[in-house]
Amino acid sequence: MRIMAQMSMVMNLDKCIGCHTCSVTCKQAWTNREGTEYMWFNNVETRPGIGYPKRWEDQDHYKGGWVRKSNGKLVPRQGGRLMGLANIFANPNMPQLDDYYEPWTYEYDKLLSAPKDSKALPVARAKSQITGEYMDAPEWGPNWDDDLGGSMETMHLDPVTQKSGAVVKAEIEKAFMFYLPRICEHCLNPTCVSVCPSGAMYKRSEDGIVLVDEDKCRGWRMCVSGCPYKKVYFNHSTGKAEKCTLCYPRLEIGEPTVCSETCVGRLRYLGVLLYDADRVGEVAATENDEDLYEAQCEILLDPKDPDVIENALLNGVPRNYIEAAQASPIYKLIHDYKVALPLHPEYRTLPMVWYVPPLSPIVDEVTAHGADGEDAKILLTAISRMRIPLEYIATMFTGGNMAAAERSLRRLAAMRSYMRDIHLGKDPQEEIAAAVGMSGEQVQAMYRLLAIAKYNDRYVIPTTHPEIERSLDDFRCSLDGTGGVGMGGPRPQYSGRKVMVELMPRRPK
Repeated sequence: MRIMAQMSMVMNLDKCIGCHTCSVTCKQAWTNREGTEYMWFNNVETRPGIGYPKRWEDQDHYKGGWVRKSNGKLVPRQGGRLMGLANIFANPNMPQLDDYYEPWTYEYDKLLSAPKDSKALPVARAKSQITGEYMDAPEWGPNWDDDLGGSMETMHLDPVTQKSGAVVKAEIEKAFMFYLPRICEHCLNPTCVSVCPSGAMYKRSEDGIVLVDEDKCRGWRMCVSGCPYKKVYFNHSTGKAEKCTLCYPRLEIGEPTVCSETCVGRLRYLGVLLYDADRVGEVAATENDEDLYEAQCEILLDPKDPDVIENALLNGVPRNYIEAAQASPIYKLIHDYKVALPLHPEYRTLPMVWYVPPLSPIVDEVTAHGADGEDAKILLTAISRMRIPLEYIATMFTGGNMAAAERSLRRLAAMRSYMRDIHLGKDPQEEIAAAVGMSGEQVQAMYRLLAIAKYNDRYVIPTTHPEIERSLDDFRCSLDGTGGVGMGGPRPQYSGRKVMVELMPRRPK
């Protein structure tokens, strides 16, 4: 057993309001440079929908992820080393710019500099940020089908809808809908790392974050097509690959990612998981797609088990990482409560960004028919009978395992009904919790974590160097206080090291 630590994330989809704050703040922090105009490390998609890039889930087209051969071995879907060598100069599985979108801006200066008495109304024409040429009209964007805006034309192209066999009604007002925020999955078995010819893609041993060594990157772009989630991008200005870094500079000092910090709905959770690295290949090669979810759960180890703790220390896992794993909200949501599910486990990359599926489409449908959307009996019955949302969620999050998807939704529904009685001053109905295999104490604990958890409960992040007491507050403006740097005062010292310099020379006495 070789135990390693993995930094992971869980998102509660019922709390996402589709405001795109996470996307915008990530964009401002990481991809606001030349060559990254079309990149969104974090994006929010409306489901059902075709996503960004278009139809990224269609692996028959993009050839991302892994495929299991008849002998039980895994090979990249886009082919082995010989196939990669044959296509190294012309990758046929690459998404095109139109699959993402052609980024554009407007000639705002013409609006600002227009003469006061101009006879013609000034117009800011759209201009491509790639070619610099004028665009008649933008035709697509990273959230073009937001709020089902373009679903009348694109909903039937949703690969999940096609795969599940569900028939989604064309009328927008009758279609179920939820938001899906997406970042790099930082997988345990990442295809992007395996298919990189130059070895530029790598997975950090201390926390499992997948990064790009741009000094080694030669721009072959095999990682772009190899990633089934299409979260590796090509910078056309530098000729290098770029991707989500899980904001590792922030994590190293114990701060959450930018998308988590700025999330309006407080739907994100960050924490450490311990797993058996020796079993990654075995679990990823599980024969049936429907069994991949359960197999992935089994690879995650109990951080409170004395044998696990002993082996983790022997394998070099720091003690503060073990303590963080013991208090991790991620392990509770995945293992204890069994409500968090991985995104497309059938890609066999073992993704480490998990999702609590949305109960809202079912509650909204029940309420729309005049029934009580908080009643346990009605909700639990509706989950099993409303096949379209259930099949869609199972296809997206459990590899088609209907029982696992239904169990997650049933527990969320039971929590909703159980806690309503408490908030109304009624005696809690223990039979509601028992019906989903939980106790009343467990339901209340799950409610506190999903609904009202505090900052430190949602983000349990160990520092990389705990012996150095630092936080982002240390990087404050030097002019905030009298006598600070630039105002005649001494330079501050942190952890015995000089980390800031004088911004201005001292005033002469």
